[in-house]
Amino acid sequence: MQTNQLLLLFCTVLLLLGLVAFFVGRAKAARVRASGAAMYAQPDQYAWFAVLSTAGPAVLVGALGSLLLLLLGAEIPPMYLLAASLVVAAAGLAVGVAQVKPHFHARQAIERVIRWVLTGAAMISIFTTFGILFSIISEALRFFQMHSFWEFITGTTWNPGASFLAAAGRGDGSSAQFGSVPLFAGTFMITAIALLVAVPVGLLSAIYMSEYAPQRVRTIAKPVLEVLAGIPTVVYGFFAAITVAPIIVNIAGFFGLDASYNNAVAPGIVMGIMIIPFISSLSDDVINSVPDSMRQGSLALGMTKGETIRDVVVPAALPGIISAALLGMSRALGETMIVVMAAGMRPNLTANPLEDMTTVTVRIVASLTGDQEFESAETLSAFALGLVLFVVTLTLNLVSVLMIRRFREKYRVNNL
Repeated sequence: MQTNQLLLLFCTVLLLLGLVAFFVGRAKAARVRASGAAMYAQPDQYAWFAVLSTAGPAVLVGALGSLLLLLLGAEIPPMYLLAASLVVAAAGLAVGVAQVKPHFHARQAIERVIRWVLTGAAMISIFTTFGILFSIISEALRFFQMHSFWEFITGTTWNPGASFLAAAGRGDGSSAQFGSVPLFAGTFMITAIALLVAVPVGLLSAIYMSEYAPQRVRTIAKPVLEVLAGIPTVVYGFFAAITVAPIIVNIAGFFGLDASYNNAVAPGIVMGIMIIPFISSLSDDVINSVPDSMRQGSLALGMTKGETIRDVVVPAALPGIISAALLGMSRALGETMIVVMAAGMRPNLTANPLEDMTTVTVRIVASLTGDQEFESAETLSAFALGLVLFVVTLTLNLVSVLMIRRFREKYRVNNL
């Protein structure tokens, strides 16, 4: 049988065993209660404990077996794994029904199982993060064995072409240059332009919708604004390359400036438009969560509505607003398609946003596609770029957390 057929059979049989466990466990609990015995839980809780006893161990056995098959390459016939899981499920059914006793705390047992499930979910996310980091570090170290780490983080020229020739046996790769400064400079410049567009527009729109807009306008404006978040990034890329970039060139020409059709301003503006819904929606929710008593107290002291928003509402909601801005920044740092279509792919270290440049994510995609050998320095440089970008974003997040914590403490002290 094929794997999908075995999975369907496993789910079907497990569902039937779960139904049997539920009804048998509830019926037994009802009989025990009808006999006059004092029970520590409701019949349905005993029934759900029987279901968890049936399904939980079976799913755990199936998951462990699948993990051994996929990651460790263990030779376990799928049919044997299916049979073992179902046998464990049947044994769990018997144990779960047998535990239907007057003095058994079924509710506490269910809560313990739920607590373990939640802990397991949290651990999966943590281990996934460490797994991603380990995979990046292991390949990045191979790159840094070929090229200097110091040259990588301080070099101002990115020219990996010679590494491709070396991998093909037509050179030694000594002339390849992997200076990442132009890539990170382009990344931060485009991200900064996006934030300059998104943060003011998103914050002001959130203030309008939460403090000034009538309910009728709010019910229409907010969903329309959030539609922007569902537009594919390739559509934004078309818009940036075909519409916004020519406008930037014409405006620069009007002021006597020379602008390239591939420039940093166009993708920055369009990327800012793309992340406006994230900042606006989250900021709106945070502003609405500020207690009305603070607004009413401010107005009672004689402050105008504008002063109340500026001096009371926005400071109270500022930690959430900063978090919304950081989410938008993370979205902008990881964007690729808009940059490829509107800013180009040339690593260019310049302070002029009217010139073409590229970002780290674009070079990562370019390094991992094409006909390059995986052992080449150009391909491995993608992991080095990913590692440095991970460290940079982690540092920014830590700094922002410290800023939010300090602001909260300051605001709490000032309001005592």
